[in-house]
Amino acid sequence: MTEHRGLVVLDGVNKHFGDLHALKDIDLSIGRGEVVVVIGPSGSGKSTLCRTINRLETIDSGTITLDGKPLPQDGKALAALRAEVGMVFQSFNLFAHKTILDNVTLGPIKVLGHSAAEAEEHARELLDRVGVGEQADKYPAQLSGGQQQRVAIARALAMDPKVMLFDEPTSALDPEMIKEVLDAMVDLAQRGMTMIVVTHEMGFARTAGDRVVFMADGAIVEESPPDEFFTHPRTDRAKDFLSKILTH
Repeated sequence: MTEHRGLVVLDGVNKHFGDLHALKDIDLSIGRGEVVVVIGPSGSGKSTLCRTINRLETIDSGTITLDGKPLPQDGKALAALRAEVGMVFQSFNLFAHKTILDNVTLGPIKVLGHSAAEAEEHARELLDRVGVGEQADKYPAQLSGGQQQRVAIARALAMDPKVMLFDEPTSALDPEMIKEVLDAMVDLAQRGMTMIVVTHEMGFARTAGDRVVFMADGAIVEESPPDEFFTHPRTDRAKDFLSKILTH
C-alpha cells in the first residue's frame, strides 16, 4: 500500500529556527530508485530539508515517512533509521585516527552486527567500486579531498541504506576532484539507488537526476524532469536563478 506513495514522503513539513521559517509546508514524495536533485539559492532550505530526513533536524509540524513508517523520535529506533538513510555531507567526517578500511567497516560491525571478515569483504568491494580500493590501509589525511569524499560514500553504502542523502557533497572540493565524486554518484544512480542530492552541479542535475526540485525561501517553488526544468522553467524565481548560474 505504501509502495505507490514513495519511499520517502514529506507531508506538510514545517521547520522554524527562531523567527526564520526555514521549511514551509513541504510536500515531497521520492519513489524507490528515483534520483531527486534539490537546487536553489543559498538559504533556500535545501540542507535543512536533507537534515530533517535523517532527523538531524526535528520538524515543527507535518510528517516524514520512510518506507511507510514515520521517522522515530529518539533512541535505538533513531540509530536504526540512520542506518537506513545514508548521508554524505560537504565535509567528509571520516575518523582521522582510523584507516580507510576501518572507517567503512565500523558501522556494519558495530551497528549491523556483521562479522569483521564479512564487513571487510563488503568494504573492499565498495572501495573498489568508488575507485579508492588501493587506499584501504591509508589514513584519511593521506588522501585527497575527492578520495575522502568517495570513501564517505562507500562508508554510507556499507550500511546498505534504503536511501542516500547528499548535502552539497562537492562544494568543498577542488574542481578537478569534483568529477571523480560525481562519477561515483552517477554510478550509484545507475545502479538504482534512491538518492536525494542537494547540489550546485547543474551538469549532474541534468544527466543523473530523474527530477529537479527547485527551492527558494524555504518552499518548493517548482519541480519537474531536468530537461523540462532547464529548458522551460515555469516560474520567474527559477528563471532568475538559472539566468544567474548558467551565464557564468
